[in-house]
Amino acid sequence: MTKHKELIAWVEEMAALCQPDAIVWIDGSLREKKELEEQAIKTGEVIRLNQKIMPGCLYHRTHPDDVARTENLTFICAPTKEEVGPNNNWMPPQEAYWKAKQIFSGAMKGRTMYVIPFSMGAVGSPFSKIGVELTDSLYVVLNMRIMTSVGKKILAALGRDGEFTKCLHSKADLNVTRRLILHFPHDNTIWSVGSGYGGNVLLGKKCLSLRIASFLGKKEGWMAEHMLILGVKKPGEKTHYITAAFPSACGKTNLAMLLPPKALEQKGHTIETIGDDIAWMRLDEHKILHAINPETGFFGVLPGTNSKSNPNAMLTIKKNTIFTNVLLKPDGTVWWEHGDGETPSHGVNWQGKPWKPGALDEEGKPLLGAHANSRFTAPFSQCPTAPKKGKGHLLKGVPVSAILYGGRRAHLTPLVYEAFDWQHGVYVGATMASERTAAQYGKQGEVRYDPMAMLPFCGYHMSDYFRHWLKMGKKMGKKAPKIFCVNWFRLDDNGKFLWPGYGENLRILEWILKRCQGKVGAKKTPIGYIPNPEDIDLNGLNLAPGTMDKLLAVHSQEWLEELERQAEFFKQFEGTLPKEILTEYGALKERLLGAANS
Repeated sequence: MTKHKELIAWVEEMAALCQPDAIVWIDGSLREKKELEEQAIKTGEVIRLNQKIMPGCLYHRTHPDDVARTENLTFICAPTKEEVGPNNNWMPPQEAYWKAKQIFSGAMKGRTMYVIPFSMGAVGSPFSKIGVELTDSLYVVLNMRIMTSVGKKILAALGRDGEFTKCLHSKADLNVTRRLILHFPHDNTIWSVGSGYGGNVLLGKKCLSLRIASFLGKKEGWMAEHMLILGVKKPGEKTHYITAAFPSACGKTNLAMLLPPKALEQKGHTIETIGDDIAWMRLDEHKILHAINPETGFFGVLPGTNSKSNPNAMLTIKKNTIFTNVLLKPDGTVWWEHGDGETPSHGVNWQGKPWKPGALDEEGKPLLGAHANSRFTAPFSQCPTAPKKGKGHLLKGVPVSAILYGGRRAHLTPLVYEAFDWQHGVYVGATMASERTAAQYGKQGEVRYDPMAMLPFCGYHMSDYFRHWLKMGKKMGKKAPKIFCVNWFRLDDNGKFLWPGYGENLRILEWILKRCQGKVGAKKTPIGYIPNPEDIDLNGLNLAPGTMDKLLAVHSQEWLEELERQAEFFKQFEGTLPKEILTEYGALKERLLGAANS
């Protein structure tokens, strides 16, 4: 299928290590897809769901101790520990290759090695990066066919000597004590062994699109970010695009697929979902920041996804979707907690155990129908708000008007505020934090800092990552997008959300875009610019009197306490933080002290 000598030699070398019974090159055809599905059904790797109700849909279960990314077993393998920073686990490359080879050796005996040529980003785009993943998992092959462009056309683009990321994966024995997810940024290589969970084994996903790509971005002068991309258009106006970074459980996919509220329908807003997870951003010849989504599918969380929280997601997953670790109902359909429809009377849960409402496990704890991190993999083209015309967003990217950061803060952060400038905006992103919910492991209400939502995904030292952001801002100058912070989760004195969220968040996006266009003013506070309440369209939204004042309030004393927590977080980067970050910290403290004493 290829005359690329380096690729052929590498496949042969890895096959000699893993010792598969056969090697199959993925061509990307529909015929091949059907054949692979039939093979996966025969081996029990997937189950075909009710094709009348869920056409083209499949079901898969992972091993019970293999249900999420294993961050403690994920390493950046660079020559020095200083290069990868305190935000990453480090292993010397020579040691990492040696350890992994002991596990990979003979791991594919009795199995087939599938060779998956894939592209992140559209073939022919200046944004795109090509990879080749070798795997013994049909589940991986079927998912990669959804999440990336695969097959002969990728090999054709690679030619005889094109550069590619070498991605090697084997399930091996799915033993957590023999599990490693290794990134070699200087070798443009990823090795993953001992896991079958998507986030660890779909190597185009977080591994290439963020950890390796962030390293390449710093080296080549672009940005790989954990961000959604959303377009908002009003009749008679051009589409304005926003990127946004939120930690988990903060509504990233819901915002990406936003449905305008009925009260604003008369304005005729059109929403475009460009991406829900990854944004690769480059400057064009005019120093304007453009973004693409390098993926062709969604790999989303299911619990809590329903027709209220995300109606477009529910429409997206009606067909041709792979469901992982959810409840299998007797009629061959699926269910998950806080989804649509009534709770089934019985079924088979994500562990393959009989289940009914109120069921308890051996320790007397509630037995879930679906795992809390159960997933769907669905083609991007099935999203009702995906762009329907042209391929400009794929090849050239979309111009970015605004960058949003956000988190789940019950009392501190206002509904929305704007950074004073790019440098201040980088500080806002660097101090982005969220509070744990009852559904997350750890102490409820504990503040977790996650700069730009990239802490687990930045492939190098976080301080150098901040420097790269500052450098990109200097290149753009006055053309840089405005930076904002949002918080949909502020609570009242009774613990109830002050803001309705979901589609109503469009009202805040409206204000943000008006600020980008210079159409409305704002009030200056110590932390940034906040809206004048009258500039936010509240038509049809029956908020209690005084609610907007509570949503937009900035309490200086609480922010001074927050600064102490930020200082504690920054200690891990002590001596390496850019001076601009320290300058912004000092300036914020001075403004807050002035406001508190006034």
